[in-house]
Amino acid sequence: MRKANILGGKMNKQKAQTIIEYMEELFPNAECELKHSNTLELLIAVMLSAQTTDASVNKVTQHLFLKYKTVEDYANATIAALEKDLRSIGLYRNKAKNLHALANMLLTEFDGVVPSDQKQLESLPGVGHKTANVVRSVGFDIPAFAVDTHVDRISKRLGFARKNDTIAVVERKLTASIPIEKWNKAHHQFIFFGRYFCKAQNPNCGQCKLITICKEPKRKPYLPTKQN
Repeated sequence: MRKANILGGKMNKQKAQTIIEYMEELFPNAECELKHSNTLELLIAVMLSAQTTDASVNKVTQHLFLKYKTVEDYANATIAALEKDLRSIGLYRNKAKNLHALANMLLTEFDGVVPSDQKQLESLPGVGHKTANVVRSVGFDIPAFAVDTHVDRISKRLGFARKNDTIAVVERKLTASIPIEKWNKAHHQFIFFGRYFCKAQNPNCGQCKLITICKEPKRKPYLPTKQN
């Protein structure tokens, strides 16, 4: 399989650099917008953010993180209590079950400590590949490039990936095109670019310096790739 491509070929290094430099120009201070003070809180916040906005998660965790301080606190809580705490976000019942199971698994398998290993993170209830990537990147400063809806959309609009590429393929192409030392920051810059500038339904095409690179100028319908 070919790695990153544009118009069927490999992404030109200069084009990739141009894109990264423009995102740096627009969002030099892009960072994780999920509020947290340690890796446990980060892990929980990212897990809760599935199909929910970061803003909604931050409203919930503002109180959640005051009520539950340790892994033991979550493990000792009832699922009913956790459901009540998470009620305002999407899929709260399933997330409550996963949070309770995750806390118990952290205690029994990892001595109550959030692991940094990809496979170990993905073994936790409610933690998929994307969540593990975010935790490794933000919590442990390990190079990773998580692909969410924004990153998927931007990657395809700018030619890092093809329209029908899966999330896994998009990630492989991005990491092949962008220097590893830039992955962690570029991940957040892609998110900011997609969230605040190149939006799904109303992108700022008229102000965008990448319009000649874009595969979907003036907006075409975007269907997000199903997360794996």
